[in-house]
Amino acid sequence: MTTSKVFFKASLVAASVAVASSAYSAGFALNDHSATASGTALAGAAASGADISFSYWNPALFLNATETTVYVSGAYVMPSMEATVTEATNGTDLTATSATSSTDSVNDTLVPSIYFAKPLSDSTVAGISLNVPYGLSGDYGDEWAGRFHATETSIQDIALSFSLAHRLNEKFSLGASVQLHQADVVLASAVGNAALSEGDGRIEADATGYGFSLGALLEPVKGTRIGVGYRSEVNFDFEGDVTYTNVDTLNSFGQSLLDVAVSDSLIFPSVFTMSLDQELTEKLTLGLTAMRTGWGSMDELRIDFDDDATTQSDSVLTFDFEDQWFYSAGLTYDYSDKLILRTGVAIDYSPVTDEYRSARTPDGDRTWLSFGGTYNVNDMTSLTFAYTHVMIDDVSVSRDGTGEDSARGTLEADYESSANVFSLAMNMSF
Repeated sequence: MTTSKVFFKASLVAASVAVASSAYSAGFALNDHSATASGTALAGAAASGADISFSYWNPALFLNATETTVYVSGAYVMPSMEATVTEATNGTDLTATSATSSTDSVNDTLVPSIYFAKPLSDSTVAGISLNVPYGLSGDYGDEWAGRFHATETSIQDIALSFSLAHRLNEKFSLGASVQLHQADVVLASAVGNAALSEGDGRIEADATGYGFSLGALLEPVKGTRIGVGYRSEVNFDFEGDVTYTNVDTLNSFGQSLLDVAVSDSLIFPSVFTMSLDQELTEKLTLGLTAMRTGWGSMDELRIDFDDDATTQSDSVLTFDFEDQWFYSAGLTYDYSDKLILRTGVAIDYSPVTDEYRSARTPDGDRTWLSFGGTYNVNDMTSLTFAYTHVMIDDVSVSRDGTGEDSARGTLEADYESSANVFSLAMNMSF
C-alpha cells in the first residue's frame, strides 16, 4: 500500500462524527432541549408536569398541554478547551511538528428546540418537535502541533419527531414518536510530511436516519410523578467525498492523493431516562433523573473507499466507547403566581476510555451546576431562562504513533475544558 493511502486511512478519516467531543455533554450529545429542564440540570426530565418541552425525554409528557401550545427554546453553548502539547510528530518519518498548543478550539454553538402540541381530546395529544440531539463545531487550526491527528470537526444531527400521547386513566399515561434524522459532518486534518510538504484533506458527508421513542408516566398518588422514556438508536449510512488542497508537491514525490468518494455506517446511541417529580410542599418540588446512553453501539468506525481509482481496504478506527450514566437532582420553587425558580446539579460520565482518547475525543467526566426560572407573563405566555456551568475533568491524550496512529504520528497533550450555557424559551398557549 502506498504511503499516500496510509496517510488517507489513518490521518484524515481516522475520525468520524462520533469522535468529536462536545464541551457541554458527554460524548458528542447535546442535552439542552429545554430551558425549563436545564434550570434543574435535567432533574425530573422524564416526569415533569411543567410544560411540553420535557417530551424530548418522554413523549407521554406532551399531555402537559391542555390546549394548543408552542414552546420555543434556544441554548447558547460557550465552551472553552485548551490543549497543551508536549510532543507531536508526523507519521511518515517521525519528524517533530511545531509544538504549538491550541486554545478555544471548540466553537460557540446555538442549539434550538421547537415543540408544538395539539390536544385531540381530553385524553389524547398530538405533538411535533424539532431538536438537535447531537452536534459540535470545533477547529484546532492548521498550525497546531497535532494537525495530523485533527484540525476541523463539525457535526449536526437534526431530528423531526411526530408524537402521540394518551392518558389511559388518572394514574397512567403512554406516549410514542417516530423521528426523521438528517446528519451532516465535516472532518479535516493535515496530510503529508512535516519536513517535506504538507497539504490538507477534508471530508464532507451526510446521511438520513430514522428512530423512535417510547414513554410512560405513572402518578400513583397526587404530587408524585414517575416517568420513563426511551429514545432508540439511529442508523446512519454516511456518503460523501474527500478533497485535498496543496498536495501538488506531495504528488510530485510519488504520492497519489486523489479526491474520491467515501462512505461509512454509524449507529448513534440509544438513551433511556428514568425520573421522579415529587412535591415536597405546596411550593417546593424535588426532581431526580438517571439517564443511560448506549454509547457502546459506537465501537468502531469503518471507512469504505468507494472510488474504483483506489485499491485500499477498509480503514478501521477503534472507539471502544462505553455505555454511561448521567445523574441529576434539582429543586423547583413556586416563589409566586408569576415567578418559578429552579436549581440543580448533575454528574455526566464520559464514554471515552483512556486507551482510545484522542485529539478528537479529549473527553472527561462533567459536573453541572444549574439555576433558572420562569416568569408567567399572563395566562397564555411564559418566559423561561436557565444558566448552566459545566466543569470538565482535566484529561490527557497519549498516542504513541503505532497501530492506528502509524501514519498520524505521536501526540502527547493535556486538556483543560469547561463550558457555560445560557438558555431562553417562550411558551405560548392559545
